[in-house]
Amino acid sequence: MKQGTQGSAATGNAVTGPAATGRFRVPAQPAGPDADRERDRRDRPSRADDGGGARGEHTHGEPALPRPRPAVQRSSVRGQVLDALRTALVTGDLRPGEVYSAPVLAERFGVSATPVREAMQQLTLEGAVEVVPNRGFRVVERGARELAELAEIRALIEVPVMMRLARTVPAERWAELRPLAEATVRAASSGCRATYAEADRAFHRAVLALAGNEQLVRIAEDLHRRAQWPLVGGVPGGRGRAELVADAHEHTALLDALIAGDFDVVRSLVGEHFNGAV
Repeated sequence: MKQGTQGSAATGNAVTGPAATGRFRVPAQPAGPDADRERDRRDRPSRADDGGGARGEHTHGEPALPRPRPAVQRSSVRGQVLDALRTALVTGDLRPGEVYSAPVLAERFGVSATPVREAMQQLTLEGAVEVVPNRGFRVVERGARELAELAEIRALIEVPVMMRLARTVPAERWAELRPLAEATVRAASSGCRATYAEADRAFHRAVLALAGNEQLVRIAEDLHRRAQWPLVGGVPGGRGRAELVADAHEHTALLDALIAGDFDVVRSLVGEHFNGAV
């Protein structure tokens, strides 16, 4: 919580490299715009199901085509690619200042270029990358000042909310978050920054969700994710395993204080947690 050169093509249909280790497999997709159009043509429903052939087509008693795949599948591929790219940002596999093209990343992930472009456009909106005309997308270079500013904004938002929740949420509700806090400790112990980043966001998201304000959770999540991107040089926040473990143990200590209703300790831990976020 405290706040590349282009990858070589991989064989097979799985996302490879640090961005995808142990996370998911992207379904095989034909590459290139022509293949995208061909897939769309195949998936277009035929009028043969209504008892008559579609205009300009000959059915000749052909068996009915299977129903088109749900549109959510394409969205799912885009979402998986987006998750992989976000992970690559945290691990430094996508290096600040480097330019990456959608076709090269698509080949690496074993998908078509379209979901990669869509995912990169989303990262552009989030401020992680910027468009380089006729070349691709450049990973934004960030310095310590920006990271410190993000930590300050997060503290301004989250600390008052946490202190208010400390006085209003019953102990049993805090106890329910224990598995999430312990998950951050395990993730930190693994030494994998991407795994810890995800567990860290999950814990904070669960805490803030107790406020019942979806907009608050969404804004805080965006700030938190941006704070996890690497600084110039590709080192995510310059933090090692020991620092991640110490950060994670603050989650369990915070829960202990919240369950005990010790507001002074809660205030101290929350302040320390965000002061060390840079």
